[in-house]
Order: sequence, then structure tokens, then C-alpha cells
Amino acid sequence: MTIQYEQRHAGEFLLSEGAGNISREAINVAAGAALEPGQILGLITATGEFAPYQPTAEDGTENAVAILYGPLGESDVVRRGRAVVRLAEISEVHLTGLDPAAEKALAAHFLIVR
Repeated sequence: MTIQYEQRHAGEFLLSEGAGNISREAINVAAGAALEPGQILGLITATGEFAPYQPTAEDGTENAVAILYGPLGESDVVRRGRAVVRLAEISEVHLTGLDPAAEKALAAHFLIVR
């Protein structure tokens, strides 16, 4: 018997968000590995591109500022995506990269982890 796992769905981590699409923005994501919805993102200071949150980095990605809304495939060029950047309640169990510092930083953007 083969067990199959369902991938995360776009926005599956959202418990609630602001009216309309006020919580989301179109973003540029740095080239790299495939990413799943719920990936916590930081902003690379030098390029203005988003990338996975890295608490030990020194390029801007050490500051959690957004959460990837939908999946992105692996790419060697900058990718276009959507992120939740403000005014939302988020399910903790559906996030990738969450630590206490990220949770506090996200709260400053009114992204509340539940």
C-alpha cells in the first residue's frame, strides 16, 4: 500500500484576513528552491526580493515580514508570487520557519499567529 500526502493548499494557513484582498500583495521572490504556502519570508535589503526567513542571516531575511500565500516552484530566476503582509490571523501549525522572533516580528505587521 502506498501512502500519498496532499500538498498544502494556497492560503491554507489563513484563519481570517482583512476584507477583500487588503491582506495580500504581489511580491518578487528570490531564485531558489521550491516553497510551500505558509513559508515565512524576509526581505533581502539589497535587492528588495523576498526569500525564506533565516534568523541567523544578515541580509534582511533575518526579519520576518510576510507569509507566502501559494506554492512556488524551484527557479534560477526571480519568481512572482503573492504574500500575506498585514491584517490576518494565521494557523501556527501551517507555517514553515516559525520561531519566537518571527512570531513577534509578524505581530508588528498585524499578522497574528494562533
